[in-house]
Amino acid sequence: MEYVLIGKIINTHGIQGDLKVDNYSDFVKDRYQKDSLIYLGEDYEPFKVKNIREHQGFLLLRLQDNEDINLVEKHKNKYIYKAKQDIKPLKKGEYYFSDLRDLDVYVDDELIGTVLRVEEAVRNNNLRIKKLDDSEKLIPYLPQFIQKVDLDNKRIDVIKMEGLL
Repeated sequence: MEYVLIGKIINTHGIQGDLKVDNYSDFVKDRYQKDSLIYLGEDYEPFKVKNIREHQGFLLLRLQDNEDINLVEKHKNKYIYKAKQDIKPLKKGEYYFSDLRDLDVYVDDELIGTVLRVEEAVRNNNLRIKKLDDSEKLIPYLPQFIQKVDLDNKRIDVIKMEGLL
């Protein structure tokens, strides 16, 4: 079975088994739907979602039959996956946030950095880039800035624009 990375558990929250999640998905309601299956860690251990809610920029996830901090502490720092077969296919030219992470970013065939993550904003999403000098930059994920996304070659070509980088 193939899996899609949708988040990472970064901590616990409270004593009732809530897990603090750094979300990597752009379809929160679909990915963490109540009673749906998610998979944790490298061994893809299956769990059913009991509840999901937002809290201070993060998601709080509760797993069915795991409503106790002692049962969920072992999941800290594990990645969260969804079975690819359970995800609606995207239209041509659309990409999962997880597909864009770690892609190399080029301007005029010159490597400038790597995508750390996709950040959602009110009007559009942004790519957070870690440049070669270890600084970080945001690039709007819009056709005016993104020339080409090539998942096979793990690269994104962005248009050269003064002030952008």
